[in-house]
Amino acid sequence: MPTTPEGGRVTAITPQRRTPDRLNIFLDGAYAFSLSTALVADEGLAPQQELSAAGVAALLAADTFSKATDAAIRLLAVRPRSERELRDRLRRKEYTPDAIAAALEKVRGWGYLDDIEFARFWVAQREAHRPRGQRLLRYELAQKGVDGDVIIATIAEAEIDETAAALALARARLHTYRGLDPVVVRRRLGAFLARRGYGYDVIGPTLGTLLGELYDLNDGLAAGDH
Repeated sequence: MPTTPEGGRVTAITPQRRTPDRLNIFLDGAYAFSLSTALVADEGLAPQQELSAAGVAALLAADTFSKATDAAIRLLAVRPRSERELRDRLRRKEYTPDAIAAALEKVRGWGYLDDIEFARFWVAQREAHRPRGQRLLRYELAQKGVDGDVIIATIAEAEIDETAAALALARARLHTYRGLDPVVVRRRLGAFLARRGYGYDVIGPTLGTLLGELYDLNDGLAAGDH
């Protein structure tokens, strides 16, 4: 763990060459630490100012909080995230627990972090781009740390038609099994739908409908014979 610099007199404040929005702080003629330009301005930090050890620690904590908040905003700009997901990402960036907690509170207060809205986003995106059964959706949201009651309410609110979605997925997949024995096709399609989170109460009727439409039990796949 890096040690916190002792206090001293600010003798110089210079911009960093590679990071223009950060400033190098020199105490008693030697480089001590760096801070964001915004924080230096907010704190009114200037040469000849005396800083105690406690004052230095407070500045560094505020700077870490600012960096953690900026990182959280960048992550949320890519896509909505659950609170657990965002916390885990910030931990991997090695921000302190206090900085992470403060950053999460900040973005939550801005309305950028909301597990209910995240769950709605996740379900809508899955339905639009990668449909799957409710069982798998529940598992995915639980892995993201979303509360169980929120998961149940969100999926119920979405009114997902599992039968229609499973049938569409199976239809799109069917061409890869062209010419195979119907028993093999049934087994493979069933396994595919199960991996997508559908239960047998959906898989069974879906396979019955699809194979009833497209197969002649003696000759195999009859698609294209219409």
